[in-house]
Amino acid sequence: MSRPIARVLTLLELLQSGGIRTVAELADRLDVDERTVRRYVDHLIDLDVPVESVRGRYGGYQLASGYRMPPLMLSDDEALAVLLGLVAGRRAGLMTATGTASETAAAKIRRVLPERLGRRLDAVLGSIAFTAPAGKPTAPETAVLLSIADAVSHHRPVAIRYTAADGRHSERTLHPYGLVSHSGRWYVTGADPAIGEDRTFRLDRIASARTLPGSFEPPDGLDPAEQVLTGLATTPYRHEVTLRVQGTAEQIRTRLPASIAIVAESQPVSSADPDTTHWSRVELRAERLDWLPAVLASLDLPFVIERPDELRDLVLALASRLTHSARRSSPHAGPGLGR
Repeated sequence: MSRPIARVLTLLELLQSGGIRTVAELADRLDVDERTVRRYVDHLIDLDVPVESVRGRYGGYQLASGYRMPPLMLSDDEALAVLLGLVAGRRAGLMTATGTASETAAAKIRRVLPERLGRRLDAVLGSIAFTAPAGKPTAPETAVLLSIADAVSHHRPVAIRYTAADGRHSERTLHPYGLVSHSGRWYVTGADPAIGEDRTFRLDRIASARTLPGSFEPPDGLDPAEQVLTGLATTPYRHEVTLRVQGTAEQIRTRLPASIAIVAESQPVSSADPDTTHWSRVELRAERLDWLPAVLASLDLPFVIERPDELRDLVLALASRLTHSARRSSPHAGPGLGR
């Protein structure tokens, strides 16, 4: 490739990285004078690449937004980052209902890469092993995701058609605060003005989303992710559990994350030994209780069960089984061993 053509492609790569590039900056990066930069820009325009000239003190050149432009200029690091991101997103379930989009995007990128780089990236992708299973396909519709994201950005209400977990269908208006990705699923959190309450919805259960006229002002200091986790932790299940645990919220969160339990720390009753007097109140809801005794045992912290009594019985049963197992001898122990 001759040097002028190589520099024109380098100019294209610089413009693709976004923002306004001054003529002086481009001349320095390309190691040419400013007149040559203008000539290279003319070459790109002749190729129907929409390079825009920006006037003013901080003017220069930029690419028109929204233009789909071949060739895509990626460095080795950028190509690897894009392909790994597509693979990880597909594994985590973070994709839209057009589930093949990530595969076709990866194939297009792979096809235009130089053979040398392509072989190296194939070696990386072919040698990756994942410790976690692939996410379940609970992807939202692309149109729903884009519509709600736009409404969040511009504080616009949306009308949604929603199917609840029990199969009930409803139509409602939502003031969306934010989109949250959690455990391979997309959620939107916001206010339902019809009932005056904040709600959380799974995007894959939204059949359609339509932006409505008007606007709303989201609350100050809102954390959409925290709101989604709190909503998941307070989902109405069969059992309501209340505990007091002798430990900090940070210690408790190692086994009971925010999506499962609400933890409220209390101040130590004595400053003499705060580590042994610091108690936290834990509230959670669960459809079943059989998994909870082992989790509480793994905390290795003193706790008090306030409700339900059924959980107390399950904890006692687990303690009995553990005690019995600890006292058992090895079945292969010889005479006098294992006692």
